[in-house]
Amino acid sequence: MEIITGDFYRFESLHAPQLQASGVPKHLWRSLYVKLITNNFDAGKVLELNRIEYDDSGSDIVDDGSNTRPEYALLVTREDGLTAEDTDAIFLIDHAWTFRLPNAREQLLKHKNLLDHMCEISGVHLNEDDDCRVVKVMRRLWKYCNFYTISNENQPIWYVMDKVGSAVCHAEDPNCRLVPFLFLDSQETYSLLFPIKDCEYGELITRDYAEHISKDAIERRQALLLPWHYTDMKGISFVQTEPNAEYFSSGHIPETHPSEDNLMTPLISRDEPLKVYAEYSVVKQYLTSSYFALVDDVEQADILWLTKHFKDFADLAYNTPNKFINQFPFEYVISIKDLLSIISRRAAVEHHNAETLTTYPIWLPTTYNLKTELPQFASYFQSRTARGLDNHWIVKPWNLARGLDMHVTNNLAQIVRLSETGPKIAQKYIERPVLFYRSDIQAPVKFDVRYVILLKSVKPLEAYIHRNFYLRFANKAFSLDHLDDYEKHFTVMNYQTEVDLHHLKCEDFLPLWQQQNPENPWHKQEDKICQMLYEILECATKSPPPCGIAACLQSRALYAADIMLEDCSTDGERERKMQPKILEINWTPDCKRACDYYPEFFNDIFKLLFLNETNNEVFRPLKKTDKFCT
Repeated sequence: MEIITGDFYRFESLHAPQLQASGVPKHLWRSLYVKLITNNFDAGKVLELNRIEYDDSGSDIVDDGSNTRPEYALLVTREDGLTAEDTDAIFLIDHAWTFRLPNAREQLLKHKNLLDHMCEISGVHLNEDDDCRVVKVMRRLWKYCNFYTISNENQPIWYVMDKVGSAVCHAEDPNCRLVPFLFLDSQETYSLLFPIKDCEYGELITRDYAEHISKDAIERRQALLLPWHYTDMKGISFVQTEPNAEYFSSGHIPETHPSEDNLMTPLISRDEPLKVYAEYSVVKQYLTSSYFALVDDVEQADILWLTKHFKDFADLAYNTPNKFINQFPFEYVISIKDLLSIISRRAAVEHHNAETLTTYPIWLPTTYNLKTELPQFASYFQSRTARGLDNHWIVKPWNLARGLDMHVTNNLAQIVRLSETGPKIAQKYIERPVLFYRSDIQAPVKFDVRYVILLKSVKPLEAYIHRNFYLRFANKAFSLDHLDDYEKHFTVMNYQTEVDLHHLKCEDFLPLWQQQNPENPWHKQEDKICQMLYEILECATKSPPPCGIAACLQSRALYAADIMLEDCSTDGERERKMQPKILEINWTPDCKRACDYYPEFFNDIFKLLFLNETNNEVFRPLKKTDKFCT
């Protein structure tokens, strides 16, 4: 086809950054343009799709995550082969399905043709019922799907290529590459297949599914390739060791902290109100005590209550020693999920029980960093599988809240693929949570508890909880199935659209709890929760910065700890045993609901933090006791 040179130059200028970043050779760009504007999917002229026949092809395959064999192969059928220098050797691959993971099941059930197509690609028998086919497709999906991200969005967009693209097999020494491509003129997404070496007639078309990882990183490559090539990784030690200081500071804006010489407690006068500069609108609305006065000028303020991260505590101590601030230096060691798990392991005497594989401390769900500990995680997962232990996990981004981009699964291939979408942890899912019976839906559901923590001092450690805690409930009866059903497996409903939010104050919850758990009064659970929270803060402050929270006598802070109870009872035990588990600790949590329930919330907190008024009816101090949680 004859093309206008000016049109191609426009295409080139628009798409050059994308094509260069993807490593598409420049000699293929003009042919790519022609195929895009003519909608030319001509791979079939050069390549042929072949179904692979296996000896057991007529029997059902148990997909336990280790079924990595391909269903199709793609072969070169042009007699003179395919050369890497051929200017026409680039092929458009269509995307058969584009989806966001929370909507995948619904789309498959709603669109039968789509389900049939995905069954064809993944080798699921068409004659089964739709629910069964959806389950199998979603389990095998991770060998075939890829993803891209859109700026300013937290969740990746997944896609499955057509049969041609899905048939390209893995090889350590591949002959082709497959890269995603967005055609800006139409805003359509394709994949581009092109050779990187000459291919002979009859040769299998291959790509490296872990091409972004060095061949020298053998164990990480093995782990990343598990969806396509099963490797027994149980020989790798899954014992975790604490990283160095550089790990704690990497990826963070540098912070300063006061020197020992500049540790001074602000001098305040009770003769006039303390001036408060607040960036949080809820503080402005509910801080009504006459002991405090809101101001709009940072310079005038005695107290800075900020919603943005503050970094220069050394300057604060040197130049404005009489100002308080609602943050501690390096407090991110408890608010970022991977760091919280690292500092919490300081409470453990040993890493794990050799027989049960239970990791310690017992109040921390087993947690692996999928960016730095993927081989160790794969070893631990396979070791649990070999012993017949439960292997349900929740995959979470390091630094997002509100349930964003979190997924529950027992599929190792899915966890491996999710690890590619950004920094994430894999945390052992509590498969036996203590449930709460909701009379409105007449079913036992998951729930978690949020306690507000007030940190006044690091050295010595002084902290409190607010006695009024907050409850969040799932909306559906709990069971270990349909792991993608948000309302069954998650409790954060206040940020979801078109779902119910079940409100229950703690004073209304307590008598219901006592009815449902007469042998386990809540005060016993709170005792264990307080001990756990003290140990976490103790762990977070025992190492110097950047590996721990630094001392600053001007600092005060409010955090929110989200906690779930695990049913630890064993068969034959008379008394039901419960163990609190820390899920996460939030910085600058949303306190609107707390203030709606308890209008004196911020008045009491400011008096405690800044005027040293301890109200035992409202606050409970966290104290060191015998360690019964570890």
